[in-house]
Amino acid sequence: MSAGFAAAAAGGFSCIELSKAAPIEVPVIDKLSVRVIVDSSSDIFFKPAQVAGVRTEAGRSSNSLRPLHSEWGLSLYLEPQRGDTRRTLLLDFGWTPEAINGNMELLKVDPSKVDALIMSHGHWDHLGGMMGFLDRHRKSMPADLTIYAGGEDNFCQRYSRNGQGDLSDYGMLDRRDLAKRDVNVVLCETPTVIGDLAFTTGKIKRNSIEKVLPNTLVEFKQKDGAGCNWSHYLPAEMEGKIVPDEHIHEHATCFNLRDKGLIVISSCGHVGIVNSVRQAMEVSGVDKVHAIVGGFHLGPAPTDYLKLVVAEIAKLNPDVVIPMHCSGLNFTEEAQRQMPGKVLTTTTGTRISFGI
Repeated sequence: MSAGFAAAAAGGFSCIELSKAAPIEVPVIDKLSVRVIVDSSSDIFFKPAQVAGVRTEAGRSSNSLRPLHSEWGLSLYLEPQRGDTRRTLLLDFGWTPEAINGNMELLKVDPSKVDALIMSHGHWDHLGGMMGFLDRHRKSMPADLTIYAGGEDNFCQRYSRNGQGDLSDYGMLDRRDLAKRDVNVVLCETPTVIGDLAFTTGKIKRNSIEKVLPNTLVEFKQKDGAGCNWSHYLPAEMEGKIVPDEHIHEHATCFNLRDKGLIVISSCGHVGIVNSVRQAMEVSGVDKVHAIVGGFHLGPAPTDYLKLVVAEIAKLNPDVVIPMHCSGLNFTEEAQRQMPGKVLTTTTGTRISFGI
């Protein structure tokens, strides 16, 4: 099923249900530009590089007195193209509106070109900048603006543990705030084509050696329209429970690049980067993996486990691997060891070009 940019159902959200989860007929693109709007590191000495026809270029602030702002989080400005057809998609929003708004200004990225928004999962370092971004730019964006979220649990309350082990509020996306800003919500619990050029994995099957590493806790509760409605995918006894977060509906954003294969973008990959890529392959029917991009959440991984996961990634035989955000320096070093010549690094502001 394809989800375009039409208005969602009354009440502010629509749940897409597909007759079958896989395969879907995915679109083919000729080119893709990925601009890193927010990431966790900055490098003013960043040098251009190229691997397997994928090129990275430095992104510089247009104001020499104002640097780009890096923070723990991720936001990517995606520009796929097929012939004369172009789309602009904004994937995630970083932790704070100051970072995403300021960096867009300094990079001279035009928010008014954004056709649709994508939210990978319900963590504040990926959605904290969203409302401030919308407050500044909503009027210049399409009237029928839609955000494509992985699923209902994207709206659950999250918690982290502080240094004393006590629960600390880690934020919650309130769908009423989106409705106030005239943003439609589509839940991509099954694979979904976005804007005729991109597709999402839908709910990711967990069939590799990977496991969800410790991160946040999640509360399955809904009150006065806030929180998440767990009832259609979890048993009734889960109501009100605060449990370790399994990111039930985290999804990856994907493209099928002509003559090259899949580009799989995992914003955090809590459910496993190998699982995510396998899911993209299954739902698309495309076996060739061109690039694996984004956050892989392997920074906290034990050494032995990390080596096993990297070995599984290597078996997928991607042309290039581009780690960001929570992937970890440990992952980058191990990937360079096991997949020499296939790893590209990025920094806040980097432009990545595919199909050059």
